[in-house]
Amino acid sequence: MLMNKQKKNLNANAMRLLISINVLGSAGPIRFVVNEEELVAAVIDTALKSYAREGRLPVLGTDTTGFALYCPHVGSDALSPWDRIGSHGARNFMLCKKPQGSPGVAEFAGTTPLPRRRSSGSWKAWFNKSLSLKISSH
Repeated sequence: MLMNKQKKNLNANAMRLLISINVLGSAGPIRFVVNEEELVAAVIDTALKSYAREGRLPVLGTDTTGFALYCPHVGSDALSPWDRIGSHGARNFMLCKKPQGSPGVAEFAGTTPLPRRRSSGSWKAWFNKSLSLKISSH
């Protein structure tokens, strides 16, 4: 019981944030409260669990290593799983599946690599395309 009170006192000084995470391909964002000291990896885990609990589609699974969290204000690079979520000063994020990487070099040493296919599932491409669409009047 004493450890529980100590844990609460440590977290009492940290600020709590209401964050919004958009999942690529989902109808709307997931919103929940996190401690600003929470690691990005833990936030991804919470988002995947909330997404599954709500029964949202498409089904994503629970493997946090297969996903990346992006912050539009930080740039085009994914946030490091070891960053603290509050260190970016943002409350809106985008959760995307990581692109399927090519096999390791050691696995296929001495073989010719196959040409890589361009992925059309990039959230950046989708976002840019959606901004460039013009609504025509009838």
